[in-house]
Amino acid sequence: MTKVSLRNMLLGAAMGAGALAFSSFGASAAVVCTGDVCWHTHEIYEYPPDAHVTIHEDTWRAGPGITFREHEGRGYWHGNRWEEW
Repeated sequence: MTKVSLRNMLLGAAMGAGALAFSSFGASAAVVCTGDVCWHTHEIYEYPPDAHVTIHEDTWRAGPGITFREHEGRGYWHGNRWEEW
């Protein structure tokens, strides 16, 4: 392998790794659940312990019996009520 092709290969690998690392900062998302109620969020917050919140990766898929209720803002579902803090 010549010096030029090795250099180009290493440069390409470094650029690809940099682009991949940069893209992970763009959009973080998660699925958050309390019991059998879940919602999507773009920010991962620290929830109070009494909220009994479980945070899943965005790729997590809900099983039967899970209900999605979307809501804007910072908070969590407590029964049928959205608790903001």
